Formats: sequence, C-alpha cells, structure tokens
Amino acid sequence: MSTAVVEPKKSQAKLNQLDQLKKFTKVVADTADFESIKDFKPQDATTNPSLVYAATQKPQYAHVVEEVLADRKKSGLSGHDQIEDICDHLLVQFGCDILEIVPGRVSTETDARLSFDVEGSINKARRLIQLYEERKIARERVLIKIASTWEGLNAAEQLQKEGIRCNLTLMFSLPQAVRAAEAKAQLISPFVGRIYDWYKKENKRDYAGPEDPGVQSVEEIYTYYKKFGYPTEVMGASFRNVGQILELAGCDCLTISPELMEELSKSNEPVERKLTPEKAKSAQVEKLELDEKKFRWMLNDNAMAYEKTGEGIRKFAADVVKLEKFVANKLG
Repeated sequence: MSTAVVEPKKSQAKLNQLDQLKKFTKVVADTADFESIKDFKPQDATTNPSLVYAATQKPQYAHVVEEVLADRKKSGLSGHDQIEDICDHLLVQFGCDILEIVPGRVSTETDARLSFDVEGSINKARRLIQLYEERKIARERVLIKIASTWEGLNAAEQLQKEGIRCNLTLMFSLPQAVRAAEAKAQLISPFVGRIYDWYKKENKRDYAGPEDPGVQSVEEIYTYYKKFGYPTEVMGASFRNVGQILELAGCDCLTISPELMEELSKSNEPVERKLTPEKAKSAQVEKLELDEKKFRWMLNDNAMAYEKTGEGIRKFAADVVKLEKFVANKLG
C-alpha cells in the first residue's frame, strides 16, 4: 500500500497593515474620488463638500458633472434654486457611484451654512435621502453628515426618529459626543488630525503615539460610549499620519484617505489592537449630565473644540459656495 506524499504547506504571506486593521476596525474611505476607492476595498466611504468640489475639478469626473447638468437643466427651476438643486444632485450622484464600489454606506453632507438651523438641516437631509431613494438606494446605506453644533445635534435627533441615519461631523469634544449619543445618532466623526493641528500650533511642539491629543480625544469618547452602553458608532476621522490610525486600531470605524490607506497597504509590520470594549467597560468614567446651557458652556470653555468647530463650518461652507460658483459658471 503506497503512502500519499503530504506537500508542506506554503507559508502564508504576511498581511499588510491595512488588512490587519480590517480584522477589528471597519475601514472607511475618506474621499469622493471613487476611482481610488477600488484599490483598497473599504467597507464604507465618506465625502464632504471639500472632497466633492475637488473631485468635480478632475477631468475623469467631468462626465458626472455634465450628466447632472444636462438632466437638471430641464427641472424648470431658475436662479439659486436651480444651482442648489444641481449641487444636491451632484452630491447624491457621487454618493451613488461610490455605493457601486463599497458594499456598505456612504456619508453625504448637508450644507454647512445650515449648521445653526435645525429646520433647515432637517429639510436638507430629507431632500438628500429622497434623491437617494429615487435612485433606488435604501436609506440604510446613506449617512447624512451634520455639524456637531447644538442645533445640528437636535436636527439629528429628529432625523434618527424618521429612520434617517446621521453622521455627526466636525466633532472635537466629549460634550458633543455625549449629546450625539443621547440623540441616538448612528455614527460620530471625531476629527483626530485637526485636534492634533491645534495643539501642535498652540504648544509649538509635535505629538506622536498615545500622547497625541487627537488620539486621546477619540479614546476618551470610545471609552465613554462602551462604558455606558451607547450603540452610536465612533469613527476616527481627519488623520495626518499612519501613527494616529494605528493608535486607534480597534475603534468601531476609521475613515482614511487613499494616500494613508496606500501607506498602510505597503507595510507588513504587526498591528496591535489598542481599543477594546472590555478595557473601556472597566475604566473609571463619570457620566456627563448635559442640557443646552451646560453643553454651550463646556464647548465654549474648550478653546480648541470651540475654535475648530467654527473653523470647520466656515471651511465647509466656503467649499459649498465654490461648488455653487462652479455650477453657475457651467450654466453660463
């Protein structure tokens, strides 16, 4: 009787850091450049006015702009109403194209100029969801991004009750995160890189590893949520370097630019999980009781969070205006 020869198993190639990260964190592409998303196979994608405006300036997306313009010129609208309508359709078209690539969700931002307008934010979110649903996209696949102002958080609370899922963006502090969780927001986006930028400039020194204030902010929020059992997802955002991403390995989601995803995909160094629900549950954390007065005071008292929230709103609003001017020029 002959014995079969057993081939020795080939040693498996080591996983790159991006693939290692995906084992315990949902990786989300931070771009409206959907061609660059294909390479890295993220689960979800996020966009904002700045990213969409940048994409419209690239020749490979000229056809998207032209198709939307050709379609919406027949809308019967004129003036600013027509421009706003075209911008809404552009945002949704980019979102739909991204959803053909990612299996999960896309985040689409409301107009940042509505950041202090509860009704305006609600109406814009309903409009964007309506446009997605007209294209046969289920609302579960769309997150509406709203700035983490008191008004934005109140708008999100109402939208969540209507089954419109919200991503609270421009988040820089625990009070903003706590209010978002109490509003039952689907997801929040604490801005790691912009927090880091502020402290680096303010204190005239660099930060790395666990001492990075942006990393610490996300850790604090993640710990609070897991400690008190909030289901709202924490998605670290706005990264400046790979080190910040690796310090937050284990966070529910991380939204990462194509450039940093590429950097992660080129390294085979081991990735260690830093955030775990178990560790968070055993942490000593006090519950924060918030009403509007306390929220406003705590945000105002945190110079970084107050300045960065305002600056972020102004920058996103400026890019909405750029997009509108671009559309207006195209209309001739």
